[in-house]
Amino acid sequence: MRQADFIHSPPRSRAVSAMAGGTQKRAICDGFGPASVITSELPELPELPKDEPAYPTVVQQARKNMNTFEHCVLLTRVGNFYELYFEHAEEYGPLLNLKVAQKKTSAGPVPMAGFPCFQLDRFLKLLVQDFSRHVAISEEFANQPSDKVKSGGLLFDRKVTRIVTPGTLIDERFLDPSENNFLLAAHVRPSARGDQHESGRPDAEAAAEREGRSPPCVGLAWLDLSTGDFFTQSVHLPSVASAVARIGPRELILEELSMDGSEDPLSSRLHDYSHLIAYTPSAGSESSSDSASADVACLVPGTDLTAFTEEELSAGNILLRYAKSQLLDVKLKLQPPVRRQLPETMLIDKHSMRALEIKSTLREGRFKGSLLHSVRRTVTSSGSRRLNDWLTCPSTSLPVINSRLDLASLVLRDAELRERLAESLRKSADSKRIIQRFSLGRGDSDDLIALCKTIRVTSDIASLLSQGQAAQKEPTADAGDSNASVGGRRVPRTCIDDILSRFCLDGPLDLANRIASAIDEEGVNQLHYMEEAESAAVAALAQQVENGQNVDEDADLVPSKSRMRGKSSMDSAKTVETDAQDVWIMRRSASPMLEELHGELDALREEKARLESDLRERLNVASLTLRWTPGLGHICHVRGRDASSSRALPDTVRTVSSRKTTRSFHQPEWGSLGRRIDQAKLQIRAEEDQVFRSLRDESVLNLLNLRENAAVLDELDIACATATLAQEKGLVRPTVNLNLAHKIVGGRHPMVEGGLEEQGRTFMTNDCFVGDQGRIWFITGPNMAGKSTFLRQNALISIMAQAGLFVPAEYAELGVVDQIFSRVGSADNLYENQSTFMVEMLESATILREATSRSFVIMDEVGRGTTPEDGIALAYACLHHLYHVNKCRSLFATHFHVLADMARQDMDEVSCLCTDVAQEADGSFSYIHRLKKGVNRQSHALKVFRLLLSM
Repeated sequence: MRQADFIHSPPRSRAVSAMAGGTQKRAICDGFGPASVITSELPELPELPKDEPAYPTVVQQARKNMNTFEHCVLLTRVGNFYELYFEHAEEYGPLLNLKVAQKKTSAGPVPMAGFPCFQLDRFLKLLVQDFSRHVAISEEFANQPSDKVKSGGLLFDRKVTRIVTPGTLIDERFLDPSENNFLLAAHVRPSARGDQHESGRPDAEAAAEREGRSPPCVGLAWLDLSTGDFFTQSVHLPSVASAVARIGPRELILEELSMDGSEDPLSSRLHDYSHLIAYTPSAGSESSSDSASADVACLVPGTDLTAFTEEELSAGNILLRYAKSQLLDVKLKLQPPVRRQLPETMLIDKHSMRALEIKSTLREGRFKGSLLHSVRRTVTSSGSRRLNDWLTCPSTSLPVINSRLDLASLVLRDAELRERLAESLRKSADSKRIIQRFSLGRGDSDDLIALCKTIRVTSDIASLLSQGQAAQKEPTADAGDSNASVGGRRVPRTCIDDILSRFCLDGPLDLANRIASAIDEEGVNQLHYMEEAESAAVAALAQQVENGQNVDEDADLVPSKSRMRGKSSMDSAKTVETDAQDVWIMRRSASPMLEELHGELDALREEKARLESDLRERLNVASLTLRWTPGLGHICHVRGRDASSSRALPDTVRTVSSRKTTRSFHQPEWGSLGRRIDQAKLQIRAEEDQVFRSLRDESVLNLLNLRENAAVLDELDIACATATLAQEKGLVRPTVNLNLAHKIVGGRHPMVEGGLEEQGRTFMTNDCFVGDQGRIWFITGPNMAGKSTFLRQNALISIMAQAGLFVPAEYAELGVVDQIFSRVGSADNLYENQSTFMVEMLESATILREATSRSFVIMDEVGRGTTPEDGIALAYACLHHLYHVNKCRSLFATHFHVLADMARQDMDEVSCLCTDVAQEADGSFSYIHRLKKGVNRQSHALKVFRLLLSM
């Protein structure tokens, strides 16, 4: 028997207490006569322990949840606040700039800190994004009558409803609208794990290289829970870090290491992302394909599992298992994963992603100054995310590239169409994220309104394109011409046909009409106004807590709104009538039941008006009004002379509040009628919820059509952005083919040109015919004369062209590139024990191992981190390997001029070009950034240094 049960057990009848010396007398009674006493020796009963002081219930619930979710920061909902307790308050309170108070309890003081509920997103951003913490959110739930009995009368139960991590954001306000929030899982077969080889690579990988086999394969699966985008890919182990850099996850999931001491090849390869890694329990050793795909098949029905590798399915299983464990009660509804195959996209390794500054600048990691910043002219957040994807994973498919360019060309030619499209797109909402929230059982009436407007915008855009297509088909001077001419290239009008054929509007338009006829936008706006007012009141209360008031009391004991404003409960009778505060978000006609319920409520209100008039006559009180307040319930309220009247009220009336100028009392008829009105309102609220859920479910049924429409709007947004940028910056449409050459006339660096324009300077253009006039361009010239800029600008032009964008040049014709590699700049990684020279050699080795004949390589100053003799040897070895083994298009810049003489011996397709300086008579000089044929055997380093000293 438990101690508590024993203490509270009822005593037996007529039992006698224990006597000294361990002797007890037991009374035996048959219920009628006197009891006979039997004396016997019984063992002495142990002394019962005294009750230890207990924490309040809310603190006990918080401690229990902290123990259960020990890897998380716990936020506990208490009334209008979220609170932290114990060590969480002490550790994170100062970090969040929250005052840490001591909550007085019978068990001793408890550290606590808190913030108003409406500030949840602000503090989640700090904890999750800035401090990379996992946060468990504990909400309060009203106990049902039966549960109150079981819990000893507790009004609320508190349980964790969700764990928020960097990769599992859904609808938080701090979620970046212009970027995907990917959660990525990676899996490699356990057989690929092993002890480290001397080279620093796992034995399995080193053995595969010695035997000429492919290195171990890694399965990747990544998911954006906010949009439902789900992808998989297989890459070789050496390329996994580059794949992760392209995807850009917010959180990376790996399986926990086994206890056999084996080295995890993934962790060693992904050390740069260690701050993003979370570990999940391993599914075991070599698992079968059935077990590897169990969660994928269960959570994503309809997926063709045969289209994915076993590693991809295992990674998908890890991903979905982790997401499910963090979302707890939220049911995942996902689209089948899309498999990305390596030949379909240009691969950009992690060094090139950083060196070319595609998503952020190299030195400071800022968005401004990156390629994405320079070219982004999209007007929708969804379009911005799609553009990011195109730039990090450019296509290698000519049909895909040309279809994107065709659409941009058509929009560029028709300025009026472009402006009208952009204007319509600005009115659209992020329907992908809206529909995903609905599929996860979240969202609100604002989302429905936004979705309705977006569907109608989509319909308007379809009509606009149809009208433009009809106008283009009108007879012209060249009646037989079925194409439009843009920039000398014939643009097929079928690109608009393709766009129009992809729109799915029948079901969504019916949905939009249903939403518009159901939701009352004016009521929604009024509701927001009331919520803002309440938030302001809570903020005022929070300020009082910050100033040290009521810090020792539970937030759930905070008085009502009237008290928040500094009024007593008696003053609550002065509040306005609740009828004036009723806000309905659904129209009466939203459902037959809702119309019927509103009719009943109208009848009750009419009855209330009659009762109010009748009571005024019966009681002879002209100022009487019927009201409801949180503290007093349904009351009759009188004021002025009527309140000070000494005439006695009937016996059925009970005064509950009396002041000099006001008086409130309960009246049975109004109490009964008031309860019926309250019940009618509750029924209306419930029916509104039901209508909302039905609209949300109907939206989910249209999920496929809505997602496809959103994809089309994204492409139109990027096409308009490309055309706008082309007009602003003088970009041209590139010609992309299957040749192995670059033919770029007047090429420019998109970011450097923008920076110079801000300074009022102009950019010196340069041509590039690598692959056409020499497979390798050997470039020399002075320091700071633009060699690195030239290398990078041609790599960026290749990326932009295959992303389907216009490029900064006068003319551009490029053969498809399968991979871009760069070895530029200098950097070390001392944390990983890698010097500048070691980083340079590792990047060079990656290029020489992986570049193919269709790759594009830029290498700058290879071998500069060692002695001149060794540097020349290393640079020549790289040049020789690129020419004879990789056989790829390469731009090779160096200050080792002797390499030009060495290359002439057995490298006929190496072209030498250089930049120069112009020397003036007074000793001053200026740079000549224009490339010319030849070798510049003077780097002019001393002149450059003298110039910098004078600045």
